[in-house]
Amino acid sequence: MPVKSPCTGVCRMDAARQYCEGCGRTLEEIAGWSQMDEGQRLAVLALIARRREEGNLRVLPGEPPSGAN
Repeated sequence: MPVKSPCTGVCRMDAARQYCEGCGRTLEEIAGWSQMDEGQRLAVLALIARRREEGNLRVLPGEPPSGAN
């Protein structure tokens, strides 16, 4: 099964952090997604998870904050 895009439909760039507030990707990662192989996509998903853990992404309404049970 192909790696699904993390796009949430909330496409707003955080100017300070340079990440999309919806999916957590950079513009480069968003633009290159369709050309990436599965391994590259998995690597981007891992980067997004790390960004969330490090507190570098905003938590959007409806999302549990990092560390919430």
